[in-house]
Amino acid sequence: MSMSLRVVDASVRGADRLRLDAASIDVRPGRIHALIGANGSGKSTLLTVIAGELDSASGRVEITTEGRTPTTWSDYSAREAARLRALLAQETPVAFAYSVAEVIGWGRLAWQGHPDSNDDDAVIAEEIAANDLQHLLDRRITELSGGERARVHLARVLAQRAPLLLLDEADATLDLAGQAHLDAAVQRRRAAGDAIVLISHDLTRVAGLADEVTVLQDGRVIAAGCVEQAMTAATLSEAYGVTVQVRNIDGSLLISRGQG
Repeated sequence: MSMSLRVVDASVRGADRLRLDAASIDVRPGRIHALIGANGSGKSTLLTVIAGELDSASGRVEITTEGRTPTTWSDYSAREAARLRALLAQETPVAFAYSVAEVIGWGRLAWQGHPDSNDDDAVIAEEIAANDLQHLLDRRITELSGGERARVHLARVLAQRAPLLLLDEADATLDLAGQAHLDAAVQRRRAAGDAIVLISHDLTRVAGLADEVTVLQDGRVIAAGCVEQAMTAATLSEAYGVTVQVRNIDGSLLISRGQG
């Protein structure tokens, strides 16, 4: 199933300020869309609006699947919504000592009673292998390092096989090997036709991975488009409040804090 989603002029008010201010975004199948901006710019808020886990005070979210008339998250049950979108939040606490195998298996709960549940074992095995977790299956999630737990939860949401994959700083605790697994995973799901929205502060990796980028500042979208359009030195310097240097080296962008 392919899925596209539009957020149109969404605003979310916090206790003392607008967390989102008339933000809009188009998310398309077979594309990786990155949300970037400084801490507190509204990235995670926009992601939770996209996921249907936070209602906006104004604006709307439109979901289109298989060419159907656009719907909203309120048209779906919790289980139906979980079959459409998988969200990996910044923090996924697990208080009890479940095994790694059990946690990955949670990704298939939404498919219980559905014909696609026949694929459970094959899907779980694929994500265990793809994320190099075979040696951890009998370990308790509470015994793992932060990076290992992040890879387990990534495998869990990938096993959900939702056509919309949402990743909120999934790379934050990963080492270089873990980042390679993450990048390979999102590229694999893009090739399968999924729509992926991710948040990351690693701008050079984002530039090499994303198809589209939305830049936020103080809850507002200040730039959106392809990497070359959105990730200019001027835009990034404005978004982060520091001088940012963007260099093109053999067709790849290298982004760093500049002088000044």
